[in-house]
Amino acid sequence: MLTDPWFYAAAIPAVILTGLSKGGFGGAFGFAAVPVLALVISPVQAAGLMLPILLIMDAVSVWAYRKTFDRRVVLSLLPGGMAGTLVGWATASLVSDDAVRLIVGVIALAFLVRYGLHERRRVRAARHPEGGPPPPPANPSAAGAGFWGLLAGYTSFVAHAGGPPFQTYVVPLRLSPVLYAGTSAIYFAILNSVKVVPYAALGQFTAETMTAVAILAPLAILATLVGVRIVRRLNELVFYRVLAVSIFLIATKLIMDGLAGSTAN
Repeated sequence: MLTDPWFYAAAIPAVILTGLSKGGFGGAFGFAAVPVLALVISPVQAAGLMLPILLIMDAVSVWAYRKTFDRRVVLSLLPGGMAGTLVGWATASLVSDDAVRLIVGVIALAFLVRYGLHERRRVRAARHPEGGPPPPPANPSAAGAGFWGLLAGYTSFVAHAGGPPFQTYVVPLRLSPVLYAGTSAIYFAILNSVKVVPYAALGQFTAETMTAVAILAPLAILATLVGVRIVRRLNELVFYRVLAVSIFLIATKLIMDGLAGSTAN
């Protein structure tokens, strides 16, 4: 792996996209990292490589957003997230990588349909005020937080792909871009920290993997800082449009890869 140029051809863009995501886009690009790396190494090895890199990025993003996050949203999602992590650990050998890709992709597209309908109502109300006010932000829901937190924890454990379930619950709350980014940073920093022990128990952290992490760490830090800077400069409308487009592209790729792998098997 360390002497293979194709590994770096995949790892460098994967780390850059993940860093931009961790810097503020709540997983919009980040869950592409394992599928991209899986083109040149095994999905299991890819997941093991990405977790230490994610933890490095988490340290940067948590420091950047330590004063700007929604504590209630984080606390409401955490019980489900912890439960999902445990389920992922218990079923790690039972669910195929292609099945996980399909699950995450379908969740992401379902979220986009819901988000698109909500935005259509908002735009229509803005153009035609006589039709009534635009729909307000969604209200936090204990049941919703538990369900989507569970899915976020599970998909985060098996493929570092907790972004779509998280976004499905949090985006309708219409947090400001910086508050959204901070909430995502704190939540996934906690989940990723919890994953360290199970990953170690599964033998994910080899000497070769940790050497690759050390090589890629400076790029991970730089990409995360760039992501933080971008988010602080975007207005809310542009932020959510970028988020929606990026989720659509990645969801489509995950579904296609999942279907292709399932058919091949």
